Order: sequence, then C-alpha cells, then structure tokens
Amino acid sequence: MTATEGSGRLPLGTQLLRFVVTGGLSAVVDYGLLVALMAWGLDHNLAKALSFVAGTTTAYLINRRWTFQAGPSKRRFAAVVALYALTFAVQVGLFAVLYPWLLGLTGSVLAAQTVGFVIAQGVATTVNFVVQRTLIFR
Repeated sequence: MTATEGSGRLPLGTQLLRFVVTGGLSAVVDYGLLVALMAWGLDHNLAKALSFVAGTTTAYLINRRWTFQAGPSKRRFAAVVALYALTFAVQVGLFAVLYPWLLGLTGSVLAAQTVGFVIAQGVATTVNFVVQRTLIFR
C-alpha cells in the first residue's frame, strides 16, 4: 500500500523523498537563474528575488500534485502564497546578509553565490516542508 493506512496520504518517507527531488529541480531553476541574472548585471538582491519566484513556482506546481497529491484549492493556494512570502523573506534576507560577507571572506563571487544560496535554500526548504506537510497539505 502506498498511502498511509486509511488517510489516502503518502507515507512521510515518500513525501520527504519527493519533496527533496522536487526541491533539487527547483533549486536548479532558482540557482541557474540567480547566476544568469547576476552575470547579466542585475544587483544580487533583485536577481535573488526573481530567481526565488521562479524556483518556488516550480516547487509549488510539482509538490501540490506529486508530493502531496492534492487537488486545486483556493484555501491551500492562499496558504502557500503566505508561506512563500515568509520563505521569501527568510531566503532572500539570508542571502542578502550572507552574500556580501561571504564575498569579503572568500573574494570569490561564485563561492559567495553558492554558499549563500545553499544556506538560504536549506533553511527555506526545511521551513517549507514542515509547514506544507503539517498545516497546508495535511
């Protein structure tokens, strides 16, 4: 049986694996766009804001159907928008603080982008999974 007994919900391990796979794909979208936008001369804050929107939109669309197997819902969508607003503040805020510090520490734009991205993404992913599984898609 693929769903948790009687709930119609996938087991925690399956959801977590799917969330991580989806997060990986979404992170490629986010990070790839961040690097491209900064290479095109956009400020690191604006580039991160735009890449975040693209990455989180990708994550929502995949997670809603594949990870949490949920149909469309205005209430759920509103809750996800609120969560993503919080996640946006956390992720972009962390990156905004970490990037200049890491750039000064390493002297490398690529290292500062990568390490800042990984830390901000890790925090945001953890918050997203916990809130989506326990509150939004329960």
